[in-house]
Amino acid sequence: PPVPMQGGALPPEEELKATVLQLRETVLQQKETIGSQREAIRELTGKLSRCEGSDGKSVTGTWKKELGKGKDTMGDLPRDPAQVIDQLSRTMQTLKDRLESLEHQLRANVSYAALPNDLREMLQRRLGDLERQLLSKVAELEDEKSLLHNETSAFLFLNITLGNSAFKSPDEFKVSLPLRTNYLYGKIKKTLPELYAFTVCLWLRSSASPGIGTPFSYAVPGQANEIVLIEWGNNPIELLINDKVAQLPLFISDGKWHHICITWTTRDGMWEAFQDGEKLGTGENLAPWHPIKPGGVLILGQEQDTVGGRFDATQAFVGEMSQFNIWDRVLKAEDIMNIANCSTNMPGNIIPWVDNNVDVFGGATKWPVETCEERLLDL
Repeated sequence: PPVPMQGGALPPEEELKATVLQLRETVLQQKETIGSQREAIRELTGKLSRCEGSDGKSVTGTWKKELGKGKDTMGDLPRDPAQVIDQLSRTMQTLKDRLESLEHQLRANVSYAALPNDLREMLQRRLGDLERQLLSKVAELEDEKSLLHNETSAFLFLNITLGNSAFKSPDEFKVSLPLRTNYLYGKIKKTLPELYAFTVCLWLRSSASPGIGTPFSYAVPGQANEIVLIEWGNNPIELLINDKVAQLPLFISDGKWHHICITWTTRDGMWEAFQDGEKLGTGENLAPWHPIKPGGVLILGQEQDTVGGRFDATQAFVGEMSQFNIWDRVLKAEDIMNIANCSTNMPGNIIPWVDNNVDVFGGATKWPVETCEERLLDL
């Protein structure tokens, strides 16, 4: 071991040797840091690659090609683009922080003044090279983030402006209402004529309990509860017509897809309730001899306290729905069974389920729906 000089100090040559050893240790640490940074960059690059189309083309290219064919392209979209962008931002900040930390370490652990000029210059060159590499990678990641954001925005714009071209067929979509709020909802663009009878059918899958909330409501001036289907809290599911109530023997809060049909006629106020093709209940004296008023607003997922508004979050529907159709007559039981078991596709003659007739608001979204057969398997 080196012999200390008087006063405990090392001889100059030993101090230089110790400094060189310390420098080597620092360089080794630097290599480890670079290795971990490269590993992080490789991992991030892999994630970015998975955001691209399977044929190696960019997501935008895939969207353009598929949209031109009128195919369903929603599956090409990253599951949560905002999450990917946030992850990129955090990773880039981590890389910058690591670089600054490394520089501080070197300045704290090594006496620059004690190093030979050539070693100091080499170290500064190494640091400069490392900084340039990292800044270059950061710039690439910033570009990728910007591209991903722009592609996501472009797709959403195309989905809104091109309407049904985003789906394989104008009726093969579902409305998703993922949160119990007073601002997520869908709206049917068409209104109802005066009706003396109707059938309403829809597929729905609820993700809330207790009570599925309000799958749909129709409000007219002077009567917010002209037609409402609601299951609120622990109450049974109810059909309201002109604010009169009938309790329906339906059980649809198990988180699975169900096909629901409700028929009503003004004559004696007769009603029927069907679930998955089977008639589960019937009754009468529900707003008898009251014609359904025309010109109101049809809302999916919320109960209206005024025409088109004043929603209550506790009455909101949470889940997904599709194939919401309305006819101006009472459908036969066999027609309802055929619709429910996927053997026939029968659009409503008053309100058909088509993409360009449904708007979504507040974070509600439209997505490609499972096939009728797939929904049937969920039962």
